[in-house]
Amino acid sequence: MLARMVTTIILMLLGALYLARADHFEQVPTRQSLVTMPLLIGTWRGENLPNFDQKIESVLGVDEYVNRFYHKEPLPPVSLYVGYYRSQRQGDTMHSPLNCLPGAGWEPVRRDRIQLPLVRDGGTEEMVEINRLTIQKGLERQVVLYWYQSHNRIIASEYLGKIYTVLDAIRYNRTDAALVRIISPVISSGTEADSERAATDFAQAILPILGWYLPAASTT
Repeated sequence: MLARMVTTIILMLLGALYLARADHFEQVPTRQSLVTMPLLIGTWRGENLPNFDQKIESVLGVDEYVNRFYHKEPLPPVSLYVGYYRSQRQGDTMHSPLNCLPGAGWEPVRRDRIQLPLVRDGGTEEMVEINRLTIQKGLERQVVLYWYQSHNRIIASEYLGKIYTVLDAIRYNRTDAALVRIISPVISSGTEADSERAATDFAQAILPILGWYLPAASTT
């Protein structure tokens, strides 16, 4: 464990030095805008939520984001947030929900990881690991799923995501990535298991299409 921590720290320090000195212009492949993401995803129907106020947008530092509400009877509703960063060289980096949610009064009461099947283009299936939280504020509880996504990778670990950012900056001169977060409230007529079922069902519906809106891996 100590060796892994030391390796991670050294790599991040070297990466910070590289990022500070490297050419800031990044060749990011074209992608579809997040605003064109469909409101109908599988059997989930969505609607746009109001944009964040300017102060929150400034703190997030995202280049583009989508903030929506989706519902599918008889499951509890879910909210979707995808924040995309074209570059993370200038201090605008992805914020972990573990840091942001407590600031809004939500405290994690359960934290683990789950695996979900993802069917890639061409029909190949793989299992991906994502984060799963239960958060609470007063008597309210919510189930949260989130992960980091870049270059066709789906990553649960924030630290591993930062390592990939450094490696991609060195190899491809790219630091683009996104945070994907799904929240389902525990409603009065349901249970936490119902909310987890809703969140995972929606995650499985959206995972295959996210690659259309987030740049793929470089080939050179």
